[in-house]
Amino acid sequence: MKVSSCIKNKILEPCSLEGFGYQLDLYTGCEHLCCYCYGLNKAVTKWDEEVLIHDNLEERLFNELASLEPQVIYIGMNSDPYQQSEAVCDQTSAALELLAAQGFSASVLTKSGLITRDTGLFKKMPFPAAGISVAFNAESTRKRFEKNAPPTKERIKALGKMKEAGIKTYTLICPVLPYITDVEALLELVTPCSDEIWVYKLEMNAYTDPNWQNLKLVLEQFYPDLLEKFKEIVFSPGHEYWEETRTTLEKLRPIVAPRLIIEV
Repeated sequence: MKVSSCIKNKILEPCSLEGFGYQLDLYTGCEHLCCYCYGLNKAVTKWDEEVLIHDNLEERLFNELASLEPQVIYIGMNSDPYQQSEAVCDQTSAALELLAAQGFSASVLTKSGLITRDTGLFKKMPFPAAGISVAFNAESTRKRFEKNAPPTKERIKALGKMKEAGIKTYTLICPVLPYITDVEALLELVTPCSDEIWVYKLEMNAYTDPNWQNLKLVLEQFYPDLLEKFKEIVFSPGHEYWEETRTTLEKLRPIVAPRLIIEV
């Protein structure tokens, strides 16, 4: 995998998520190659060939943080901070070290067990949080949609270790793929190691978007009988499938120990 410098005016960017003022992506592009990823729709490189990192990261990030009050920075919006290149490049570790030194915290979302390597850095922060996203139980199914991502069990095990270390944890069951993602089974797996669980539906915006085109190829190969119904659902946020899923999850809420947030 080729790793090149990324030319950006700013490293910190405004965050659209409630409760966060800023987000930080340490990589542009993602080696996990999840076919449904919304980030593909604005990709500037071929993710299976090249990812980009910030040139002079620590100095530039230090300067940008200098004008801000300490707060929680969200990491992992558009690319995985613990994708394979992180084991060599250490961009995420460097950013966490700097955030901790300046009194900031981080909420980090990943699909990788590599996050446990930085447990000590999380513990230097006042209000850190570690999260994983999962969408599949069976490895054979997961590999069809998430070509290079780590196994689901590896992610859950890593989250458990973070929780044992006293760090706040959360899980995104995301995206829920109609008739493919078993939300109830995943809830059972992640509840013991999650302080919060969020459930998000899969939404597509345009038939010409790269993520839909990639996803369609997988469906045509492995789920041809499901394709048309699946297409109807993911392009219709108010579809009855999502209403039924929401009703089912609401019934499960009393028996799910952590806080359950339903976004379907």
